[in-house]
Amino acid sequence: MNNKLNKSTELLRGGQFLVKETKAEAVFTPEDFTEEQKMMRDSVKEFVDREVWPKKEEFEKKNYKLTEEVMQKAGELGFLGVAVPEEYEGLGMGFVSTMLVCDYISGATGSIATAFGAHTGIGTLPILLYGNKEQREKYIPKLATGEWFGAYCLTEPGAGSDANSGKTKAELTEDGKHYKINGQKMWISNAGFADVFIVFARIEDDKYITGFIVEYDKENPNGVTFGEEEKKLGIHSSSTRQVFFNDTIVPVENMLSERGNGFKIAMNSLNVGRIKLAAASLEAQRRVTDVAVKYANDRIQFKTPIAKFGAIKYKLAEMATSAWVGETASYRAAKNIEDRIELRVEGGASHVDAELKTFEEYAIECSILKVACSEDIQNCSDEGIQVLGGMGFSADTPMESAWRDARIARIYEGTNEINRMLAVGMLIKKAMKGHVDLLGPAQAVGEELTGIPSMDKPDYSELLSEEKEMIKKLKKVFLMVAGSAVKKFGEDLEEHQQLLLAAADILIETYMAESAVLRAEKNAKRFGEDAQKHQIEMAQLYLYHAVDTVNQKAKEGIASFAEGDEQRMMLMGLKRFTKYDRMPNVVALRNSIAEKLTEENKYCF
Repeated sequence: MNNKLNKSTELLRGGQFLVKETKAEAVFTPEDFTEEQKMMRDSVKEFVDREVWPKKEEFEKKNYKLTEEVMQKAGELGFLGVAVPEEYEGLGMGFVSTMLVCDYISGATGSIATAFGAHTGIGTLPILLYGNKEQREKYIPKLATGEWFGAYCLTEPGAGSDANSGKTKAELTEDGKHYKINGQKMWISNAGFADVFIVFARIEDDKYITGFIVEYDKENPNGVTFGEEEKKLGIHSSSTRQVFFNDTIVPVENMLSERGNGFKIAMNSLNVGRIKLAAASLEAQRRVTDVAVKYANDRIQFKTPIAKFGAIKYKLAEMATSAWVGETASYRAAKNIEDRIELRVEGGASHVDAELKTFEEYAIECSILKVACSEDIQNCSDEGIQVLGGMGFSADTPMESAWRDARIARIYEGTNEINRMLAVGMLIKKAMKGHVDLLGPAQAVGEELTGIPSMDKPDYSELLSEEKEMIKKLKKVFLMVAGSAVKKFGEDLEEHQQLLLAAADILIETYMAESAVLRAEKNAKRFGEDAQKHQIEMAQLYLYHAVDTVNQKAKEGIASFAEGDEQRMMLMGLKRFTKYDRMPNVVALRNSIAEKLTEENKYCF
């Protein structure tokens, strides 16, 4: 009983990281993986090294059949059913293990990453989370084992981010036993080999769309037809087609959840997809960094490996740091989600209800991670090309395909612009509902701005104490900017999108930097500072960049709504909140991180 109580009191709710202190000991890190999780990670990595990485060239030739074959093999090994309960032929593992498989299966090519994510996420979860007993028993075992593949039909030509504006119609037949679906969907991943489609359509003039489970049989297409495979910048072997429904007959028992519940299903499914997309960006960064390090060690210019040059050290260190921080923050949030699900189940909730409520609760963190990791893999692959120079631009190396594949990650599961605004908007809504106390801390920051600054010298004798103090100050910046903006604009704040984007970047950098500092602190305490030297350096390097970003975005935000004395006061506060007492030597940090990479000749963190 005490253990449950301790877990529930230590575990922060979604968004609370901003106003409550997180102890390093309470944060889950990859060093905390269980033996079972390590075995799962290694088996997935071995599978990818055998079945995917050697065939990268084939994946660039639009070999959709190869993607389907790899997915079938993944199903046979149980990788498609990690999150599925054992009663439905899955492995019934927790959310951290789910993230782990998604992470390591996604790194070799975006084609498999997309097929896997679409199938295990939005192609399966709506039935698992919203389906009734009969629907789960009929579809989930086949989806979990790869006997059938799933696809998700939401987007329409005129309805992208505005998902509820779709025009696809579902009409009840005269006998009341079927719905007749008519409409067009686009950008449907896995369309070319899917057996089950989650289709969203509007019944009569309902305010909200409704979800349906639509089976597809090549021998009896039932009015379902497809456009040609889309010609895309990247993810070349990911099947992406338009899907047309022409008087497609669907039994009434295939309605998913309740009439008009489709928009809710769509949005909650995307919350899970967003954090899993973050995970899907991680191994890609590790592999890109790996290739860049090996090339830099082998490439000789002026009788010296280019890995010895400061300009290359800069790139390698930044690439590795972004990969390490993304991993750190992703598994921190994943464990919070897993623990909250367990607590709800222990409290009497069904596992399905516990998952639904938990993913909704941590929607802020899911959006933060989606944005951060999708942008990091793009930057990482871009720098990877630069390290390889002309060879990086060649299709004979994996860099150019990694760069092209990475570009979609900033668009699907909601564009990064949408996710930025969602993160801040959801946090403010939580505050208004009393789920996160932003008002009290924001008022305290306001009083601090008008008060006399303390002249006391901080005690930075403990490991990473200045870094942790800086994290506290970055949180004050967000509270200062967001609090003042809410006071000024109230409910009209959502109309000020550029201000919301600036506030979101402050929120994102604060969460990522805090995650990095807490992981480094926790590991240094248990393994020793010397053993964690490079983790500490990466945390310090990332924080340095975070402070710069926060400073820039806060200035932009403040200037957009404050004038005169109010603006001067806020800018003075910003200067105080982003000032280092002891500026880190970032050149030395980068050199140390890069030298460790080149010494190991791989991504080694």
